[in-house]
Amino acid sequence: METEKRIEITKYFEEVKAKEENEEYEGYKCSLAEVLTICILGSLCGLKNMKQIHQWSINERSKNLLKSHFGITHIPCYFWQLTLMQRIKVESLNECFINWVTSLLPEDKDLTISFDGKTVCSTSKLSGYEKPLHIVSAHIAQLGITFGSLATEDKSNEIPTVRELIKLLDISGCLVVADALNCQKDTAEAIIDAEADYLLNVKDNHETLKEDIEDYVQDEVLKREMDSARTVEKNRGRLEERTAYVTNEIEWLYGKEDWKDLTTIGAINRVFTDKSGETSETWHYFISSRDLSAEQLLEHARLEWSVEVMHWLLDVHYTEDSCRVADKAGQKNLNKIRKIALNLHRQFKTKTASKRPMSNVMFDCLLDPEMILEVLAGATS
Repeated sequence: METEKRIEITKYFEEVKAKEENEEYEGYKCSLAEVLTICILGSLCGLKNMKQIHQWSINERSKNLLKSHFGITHIPCYFWQLTLMQRIKVESLNECFINWVTSLLPEDKDLTISFDGKTVCSTSKLSGYEKPLHIVSAHIAQLGITFGSLATEDKSNEIPTVRELIKLLDISGCLVVADALNCQKDTAEAIIDAEADYLLNVKDNHETLKEDIEDYVQDEVLKREMDSARTVEKNRGRLEERTAYVTNEIEWLYGKEDWKDLTTIGAINRVFTDKSGETSETWHYFISSRDLSAEQLLEHARLEWSVEVMHWLLDVHYTEDSCRVADKAGQKNLNKIRKIALNLHRQFKTKTASKRPMSNVMFDCLLDPEMILEVLAGATS
């Protein structure tokens, strides 16, 4: 595999800008792109913080890798690595990140994109944060990669942040899935304006709408006329039965005109049976601008959880909820770098059909610098 293929990922971050133009430090200059490269490669190894990344970067094997394959001949000290991470303009890194992911997408972008937010719990204890940092992400379910993200300093601001993120992304032709918090009329309109469709979970924040859908679905006569589909799965001794019902005959629905291009309503009934034979049941209600079948509703509603899996990986592999970088820009940029690393690992595992756990591949990268090149080649080829 040619070196150019192996390091292709770095070219997308060469245009990252600093908050300040002057990057001089005691007689030498450090490239932001070079520091970003060091941090991305260190994160591919599963390293959790800047101290670990710096220690890895000054190891002789790592220095040889950085010099021979990435042209990095000078390794900054820990203080300057951290300082430069904090100087990177967050919006600039996000733009480069989105451009990179966009280059990975198929031409026919019939994808499911899940939006949700995650609070970085450690920031609640750091000075300079009135409220803990909350980061909203868009995750492409079928590819298992993050498309883009924006930060806000309060979970209550997640709703407008989702709309702002929608405007930054090219989601045309995609289906956006989101939880009840983001089941908002303005959000639905923003999705349609972006030439995409929505599938939104309806709960008590729209009580009348939920009750109308519930009354329709729970009517046995009407339910029999709805399209339906059923799946049964057994996991760790627990049986889960999921049954979906949908209809696009919604002329009767009060206030439907307030939801732009509303086409379909639906519901999913989940019945759980544990090892002892005891059962529990839940109902979930949905609205969509796409004419979905019951089978499609089952599929896409489940894909909403893909973004939660990504949040879980951030905590499991990088202990993000314990990250104590006080600088807000540094905290946001590290979050983005971890998502870059997760995207690269996901692409590598998909294209190589690797069944090995991501944690094992990360440890391989830590032990053998050549494995880092294999991951980059597998992810970008």
